[in-house]
Amino acid sequence: MRLPVLNKSAGACSKSPRPAHPGMTRRSFLRRGAVATGGLAALAASLSPLRDLDGTDSFSVQKFLQKHYKEMSPEEMEGALDRIRSEVERRYEVRPEIRDIKAMDGVEFVYALNLSRCIGCRKCVHACVAENNQSRDPEIQYIRVLEMPRGSIDIEDGNHHYDRPTVPAEGHYYMPIQCHQCANPPCVKVCPVEATWQEPDGITVIDYDWCIGCRYCEAACPYWARRFNFSKPSLPKDELNPEMSYLSNRPRQRGVMEKCHFCLHRTRQGRMPACLEICPTGARKFGNVLDPESEVSQILKSKRVFVLKAEVGTLPRFFYYFDERDPFSQMTPIPAGTEGGS
Repeated sequence: MRLPVLNKSAGACSKSPRPAHPGMTRRSFLRRGAVATGGLAALAASLSPLRDLDGTDSFSVQKFLQKHYKEMSPEEMEGALDRIRSEVERRYEVRPEIRDIKAMDGVEFVYALNLSRCIGCRKCVHACVAENNQSRDPEIQYIRVLEMPRGSIDIEDGNHHYDRPTVPAEGHYYMPIQCHQCANPPCVKVCPVEATWQEPDGITVIDYDWCIGCRYCEAACPYWARRFNFSKPSLPKDELNPEMSYLSNRPRQRGVMEKCHFCLHRTRQGRMPACLEICPTGARKFGNVLDPESEVSQILKSKRVFVLKAEVGTLPRFFYYFDERDPFSQMTPIPAGTEGGS
């Protein structure tokens, strides 16, 4: 099956839509607030209770008045990164290696998942948690693995909470679901402050410093891909991954959204996502669809691929396919371990 290039013929837009309410962006709100309270100093004093918003002393006027990501100069970004380094070092006693890693020219990332090979072990789930500094208590997981009855691709038939001593289970197959990095992302359209947008390489990102926690994006996503921090994220100091980027795996705070970002701190530097590297069966494939010789391009040309909820028009960059042979004939059960769904 030959598919069109998503950011060209499928109609993806390289610029995110304007806010739903022009004139009520985060920045304009702050300007009005500054005038109403008699200047920036008065505004900062009136907002002093926010110092304990996430249970830390990480609040600062500089952070609160920070420009939108797309408006920051290199010097302003370096100032933001230095602030984050100091906050992480104070909280976790580790000086992180954090950068603002930009999208590469001529690259559009897509994911392809061979459902014939996935055995439901959930190793991808927990590798993702470890790589991306996700909260451990409560544990936030970007990947949800559904145990599906053979013969159905309706995700309403799936069971996310399966708990078995060994996997795969007879009569079932397994379907991991995460952010599909849609070419027509509904989550971007509903964000009232442009805290989430689509990058040139197809990855939809979130600026955690800009998110206001309204959860509109969570409601708009048809793939259950977004996670909200209802409480202060819990991450043990000895489990922190110090290799970070601004738009991916830096520590988050309470009251903001987060989601899969294709491990952009890895993939934009020529590495593979953590979930792919840990997969014991080679079910996961990832790469640049604009490169006709890439493995993902060959899969899209030669396999009968499908996407979830095609009828909603999101144009996912996450594709599924089966092998031509009986997809379950050569699977050998393995211990499922102690990890379960959540």
